[in-house]
Amino acid sequence: MSASASPSAPQPRPRTGVWLIGARGSVATTVVTGCAAIAAGLHPPTGMVTETPAFADSGLPALSDLVFGGHDTLDCPLPKRAETLTAGGVLPPGVATAVASELTAADREIRPGGPTRGDTRTEAELIDAFAVDIRDFTRRHGLERTVVVNVASTEPASEGRADAPLPASTLYALAALRAGCPYVNFTPSEGMHHPVAAREAGSSGLPYAGRDGKTGQTLLRAVLGPMFAQRALTVRAWSGTNLLGGGDGAALADPAAAAAKNAGKERVLADTLGTVPEGEVHIDDVPALGDWKTAWDHIAFDGFLGTRMVLQTIWQGCDSALAAPLVLDLARLTARAHETGLSGPLAPLGFYFKDPQGDGPASLGEQFAVLVGWGERLSSADAGSSGSESAHPESAGSDSAGSESADSVAEGRS
Repeated sequence: MSASASPSAPQPRPRTGVWLIGARGSVATTVVTGCAAIAAGLHPPTGMVTETPAFADSGLPALSDLVFGGHDTLDCPLPKRAETLTAGGVLPPGVATAVASELTAADREIRPGGPTRGDTRTEAELIDAFAVDIRDFTRRHGLERTVVVNVASTEPASEGRADAPLPASTLYALAALRAGCPYVNFTPSEGMHHPVAAREAGSSGLPYAGRDGKTGQTLLRAVLGPMFAQRALTVRAWSGTNLLGGGDGAALADPAAAAAKNAGKERVLADTLGTVPEGEVHIDDVPALGDWKTAWDHIAFDGFLGTRMVLQTIWQGCDSALAAPLVLDLARLTARAHETGLSGPLAPLGFYFKDPQGDGPASLGEQFAVLVGWGERLSSADAGSSGSESAHPESAGSDSAGSESADSVAEGRS
């Protein structure tokens, strides 16, 4: 009897794909490097909520079982990108070298994105090409499922006209639906929020989550806003400034892109305070900062008998190091949701986002309680029965999910 036919032969563990949009950017490179380093025992999983005891029995895919690929319009190889991040202090010395084979393997799975300058492909052709890339990746690696995660630079909001071109993020979102893949939008870009994609998502039978990861200034606002409300202190004004460099800083130098970013920051205050205080957030591109950012908030509030007071906060951090563990959390949680047959917006993942999809609380403490409770339900979930969201197991795992609707959308716009 051959070894493959032996009843005692170990079965290969199922693996999960993570398809990154913006796969050669700082966040994506940190995600791939960090996942490999943690799986190899080189570093602890600091910042990963899914590696805490609360999620030990939730049935999430192991970090060592994640396979990476993606789309990007850049051609800088991941190992080279990791060297640059190491020189900038984003990655610790020696880690990129230690996981060079994993970076090279992921880089081989990165396909050209779009649309690029001079690209003559129609929207239908772009969606089809992206979906083919994702399906081919899933098939070649024998993956149980692939989660598509958008970590590309922020794009300006679309023009709002019915005949306006679909944003690139929405083309990728529609491609994910066509390929039968759950989708996560970690950026402020429209993605699945665009009305065209939102309609298709509703009938796809797939889970999705987003948008705009809550990594720094807004994370703090989601804690401080409820504090003021719970202590019955009146916030009169809340102003902020962001200084950042790198690709995100350059992208957010565009006022339209900055407006998309700030919308989520303002929503957190409105939801937690019950009102919108005076003030706004300014975003300044400072290329010399590289991947580091500084966020300053000035909060003017009234105390007992109208006594005027001020709270100021300063947040200094590395954007990629703050984002990467959250991306890994979201990929694992969304994959598990797909495995159990959940579909539609994953409201329990609101803990991770400035502008979450689905209904849920706005304060960080309440969001965390919802997330942990959902993780406990996932631990004993059978397909299609682990949460309040709708579940369509018959369509959630199909490669063709959403393909007909994506065709009709793209053909109608090409």
